[in-house]
Amino acid sequence: QVQLVESGGGLVQAGGSLRLSCAASGTIFSINNMGWYRQAPGKQRELVAYMTSGGITNYADSVKGRFTISRDNAKNTVYLHMNSPKPEDTAVYYCYCRQGLLDYWGQGTQVTVSS
Repeated sequence: QVQLVESGGGLVQAGGSLRLSCAASGTIFSINNMGWYRQAPGKQRELVAYMTSGGITNYADSVKGRFTISRDNAKNTVYLHMNSPKPEDTAVYYCYCRQGLLDYWGQGTQVTVSS
């Protein structure tokens, strides 16, 4: 089992910046992808960004150029640097990772962007 704990959410003004962190713990032998999804009220959960263990990244079109994902494999931690967030980025952000054939999820952290 892998446990994921997110931190760093909160209220931010549009155009500001915020950094989310997610640390994995538990039975870890080889985490493949780590990344972030988000879910806004009344909407489906959607991918924000992920990074493979080899450093390949993938971003949702809506956040390209504004958000940056990074990862510290030694610490089993993934970060989401949110620059110039917009009110439409308001959502609960969920960390996830894939190890083997299993996906693990964090509890989620609320991010609210005020205009």
